[in-house]
Amino acid sequence: MKISVPKGTCDTHMHFYDGAASAAPGTPNPGRFTVPMYQELQRRLGLERVIVVQPNAYRDDNTVTLNSIKSLGKNAKGVAVVKPGIAEAELERMTKAGICAVRIMTLHGGMLGFDVMDVVVAQVHPFGWHANIQLDGRELPKYETQIKRLPGKFVIDHTGKFLEPVAPESAAFRSLLNLVDTGRCWVKLSAPYETSKTGGPKYEDVGRLAKALVKKAPERMMWASNWPHPSVPKEKRPADEDLLDLLLDWAPDEKTRKKILVDNPAELYGF
Repeated sequence: MKISVPKGTCDTHMHFYDGAASAAPGTPNPGRFTVPMYQELQRRLGLERVIVVQPNAYRDDNTVTLNSIKSLGKNAKGVAVVKPGIAEAELERMTKAGICAVRIMTLHGGMLGFDVMDVVVAQVHPFGWHANIQLDGRELPKYETQIKRLPGKFVIDHTGKFLEPVAPESAAFRSLLNLVDTGRCWVKLSAPYETSKTGGPKYEDVGRLAKALVKKAPERMMWASNWPHPSVPKEKRPADEDLLDLLLDWAPDEKTRKKILVDNPAELYGF
């Protein structure tokens, strides 16, 4: 690993799996990925804080996510999946347990899409939660207005996750920049291997979008490992060190990297 990370570095997107057969059919279920396994990764990369994201595999049963946050302690928070109409007492309980966002996942296997986003976010917003959105970025022009209407802050996953990487001057990427322009939009620079057509180790096609975003709003970009890379077969999983090293290319300035790794997530997630 070439990069050295500052104290307080936060991984803003990863998942835990208990290896049980309880996963929803058709969703990635890579096996058993536990807190001790992730803590080993944290030690290796110098990661201190983490945002645990509810995997699609468990729909709105957040048990594995909540138990993991509890085991990790005060340096962990989470993103949950909750159904419209969830009881306020349950939202209260989950907020106390460290949940600070709801996952809107419109791709295959996701449970909450744009059809229920407004209703769900209206329910969780009073508890201080924000929307954490994953979609095919090429759809952004269609949903830009709806996303802009959300109360409070929102996060877009995986550098926009353009399933076919687009040019920085494309209408779809312009839509992402329009969201960033609201001042309420954070973007996770993560998982380039899921969409890149140029491939590793540099993922140039996703990299040029990441660089444009860093240039546009360095104060609202964040980094994430996307461990344990559930969408990728075991033999094709990238090295976590290499994914972290991409920041040297995407954000060559050390002060900017500190924002991305430490300050921005601390502000958004309240560390």
